[in-house]
Amino acid sequence: MAGALSPATTLRLKPFYAVRFFTHYRSPIKVLNPNFYSSYPPKLHPTPYLSRRRSFCSVVSAAISSGEAVERPKFENIETKEGVKTEQVREFRKRLRVSDIKGGPEEGLDRLGETLVVRGWVRTVRAQSSVTFIDINDGSCLSNMQCVMGSDAEGYDQVENGLISTGASVWIEGTVVSSQGSKQKIELKVQKLVVVGKSDPSFPIQKKRVSREFLRTKAHLRPRTNTFGAVSRVRNALSYATHKFFQENGFVWVSSPIITASDCEGAGEQFCVTTLIPNSNEGGDSPVSAIPTTESGSVDWSQDFFGKRAYLTVSGQLNGETYATALSDIYTFGPTFRAENSNTSRHLAEFWMIEPELAFADLDDDMACATAYLQCNMCWRIAKKIWIFLTLGLRKGSSIDLPMLLRRTLCS
Repeated sequence: MAGALSPATTLRLKPFYAVRFFTHYRSPIKVLNPNFYSSYPPKLHPTPYLSRRRSFCSVVSAAISSGEAVERPKFENIETKEGVKTEQVREFRKRLRVSDIKGGPEEGLDRLGETLVVRGWVRTVRAQSSVTFIDINDGSCLSNMQCVMGSDAEGYDQVENGLISTGASVWIEGTVVSSQGSKQKIELKVQKLVVVGKSDPSFPIQKKRVSREFLRTKAHLRPRTNTFGAVSRVRNALSYATHKFFQENGFVWVSSPIITASDCEGAGEQFCVTTLIPNSNEGGDSPVSAIPTTESGSVDWSQDFFGKRAYLTVSGQLNGETYATALSDIYTFGPTFRAENSNTSRHLAEFWMIEPELAFADLDDDMACATAYLQCNMCWRIAKKIWIFLTLGLRKGSSIDLPMLLRRTLCS
């Protein structure tokens, strides 16, 4: 089994180095007693060890100043009721995020004096004569955490060496204090800073706003912008509310296939999935003559990967109906594809569609289900905020910037 694990011992590495370990070894494990499924936590029976072959890959980022990798122990020593000491994987704990610190009605003032650790990516760095301001964001919210670092803080030499730049990932420990600025109520007085990952000086996303057309060319970095971060969090909230509503009302989620031979809605505008078109490794043109044909000159689909025509699905309705005849109430929620050549906001090549199927129901039941879904708490709250902002924008006679609208919705 492959997994990202931290090393069991402290490693001292040279600056800027990241070491990748691939280990293939035999590790002893203990046999669980027969009461494993009837008791919690599971008891480890003092029986002879068995041998299991394990493989794992670990990446360790070196600290710049101290030369030590930041880590936590993988195992915790515990003692069972039988008096046998053993090792157990440590308890999973939610990492402290900026939204946890600055969230709530007091916006972090209730944490004054606490020593916290935050991890994130540098948005801006402002170095002054006696103090340096570092704004970091971990993606949990739109707001940044302002970190104030003096020359006496551990790791300040990394700031002097220019290692702290926009896009770098950092680990910061500090004390929550009241902010002297007007843009935030609290800030973090840095005690220790560790660079987890450096950033190239040519990092393209700076404090200055960039166009979405430019971000299309930087698809691997655009999630770090406020626009795409806000859209992702809103979409996450809506997806969670969707699953929560149907699960609480007794529906079963069904994963419909993405590749299908059915045209369930009769649209016919489907994307074809085929392996008959030759793929050139050099990226050159594929000759049409290489596509196999029958004696009549039509494409020989029998030589295709699936043996017949296959398409990207336009709906999960057919699969949903078959499952509804067995499970009563089901819903599908996944990607669907349409090959309509209409360049409007209502015609997308790929979108996610919700398709509930109810057994023993009539049209009134369908309407009641749709109405209840639209009125569920989280969906209704977000939709109401979006509608308010749209109304205000229309009253002012100004155009509506949808990304800005989503950002304002998320922060309010």
